[in-house]
Amino acid sequence: MYANHKRIEKHIELLSQFTSTPGVGVTRLTYSKEDLSARNYIKERMLEYGLTVTEDGLGNIFGKLEGTILDAPSVIIGSHFDSVPNGGAYDGTAGVVVGLEIAALFQENNCKPAYPLEIIALVEEEGSRFGGGLLGSRGMMGLLTNEEFHTLADKDGILAKDAMAQIGLDFTKEKLRHPKSIKAFLELHIEQGPILEEKSIPVGVVEAIVGLTQLEVTVRGQAGHAGTTPMGHRSDALVTAAEIISAIPQIAVEEGNGTVITTGQLNVFPNGANVIPDKVVFSVDIRSGMEVHVQNVIRKVKELVSSKNENRIYTSTEQLLYISPKEMDNNIRTILKEKSEKLDIPYCSINSGAGHDAMVLSDFTACGMVFIPSKNGLSHCPEEWSDARHIADGTDILFQTALQLTEGNGI
Repeated sequence: MYANHKRIEKHIELLSQFTSTPGVGVTRLTYSKEDLSARNYIKERMLEYGLTVTEDGLGNIFGKLEGTILDAPSVIIGSHFDSVPNGGAYDGTAGVVVGLEIAALFQENNCKPAYPLEIIALVEEEGSRFGGGLLGSRGMMGLLTNEEFHTLADKDGILAKDAMAQIGLDFTKEKLRHPKSIKAFLELHIEQGPILEEKSIPVGVVEAIVGLTQLEVTVRGQAGHAGTTPMGHRSDALVTAAEIISAIPQIAVEEGNGTVITTGQLNVFPNGANVIPDKVVFSVDIRSGMEVHVQNVIRKVKELVSSKNENRIYTSTEQLLYISPKEMDNNIRTILKEKSEKLDIPYCSINSGAGHDAMVLSDFTACGMVFIPSKNGLSHCPEEWSDARHIADGTDILFQTALQLTEGNGI
């Protein structure tokens, strides 16, 4: 009853082919044609492994193995299957593949759960198309209203509901998942950092996930001709945005305690080489393990942005996402460690510096996460890579944990 690392490797390799940027990493944006190809592959495997497949009004995919207890809550295992632009083949996808592998192990070993087992593949965790991130988990747990979803659009103005319809998904289906229908949520993820590799430890049991905030800053100025407008008469939105962006890292340095800030998205309008920019919109991603530091940094960034309102420059800040630091369930952490020891798989406790769907679900059900090493600590890039044998180690731990939880033991 051990995971098949070659099958895991094959699934990841095949899913990596569903990308809009062949040869330069995986780009699989939510509700794109690449999304459709990946979801069809995932659903086919779910059916192959004996699961009943459904999709909700967000496009989240569920594969269910019914339990013997009528109307019992499910033990859910999975992750997300979208990517950042030019990302790697393992972020999120590895966790979905682990869910598929666990379903295969239940089938091959004729496991009959008392509580249902569900494998889930979640949409838009990264927020690369529609912003904010964690859309699939937030939406299914009621943290995104129908009204908010119906107005959600990408940078090209395409509404999420219209993008769903374009690939044949039904946005009118039920989106909400009642918390009482979930017994526990388990997620495997690549570490996306260097700690496990440096320690030569194949598995990390996640203790807590950092707090995560995403701000969107807009700077407005006045467009003008690049050759005929004197420097003293300009209201250049990009110059002001650059001043803000260059000052932001120091805020994190001064806050300390592992606080980090990143500007990863920058949109300039009208984006002409010979036109003074009249509007710039950029992201500010703030993370820290303690809520007090997150709040301090939010306040300081907003103060910095508003201080630039002068000389016909106007600024604004919108908070797209706020999730406080989250601790994983203590009982599940204990079970994960016990299974690691029983399987003789070395592990260590670790905290997550990245946001994950488990941090959303942890407010509604018992959650547990395991990390496996990332080569050179790299992620969100084409060079992202993890050893399938390490993924198999994590799968074995989650499989044994799922067996215990679906039998009704542990929590």
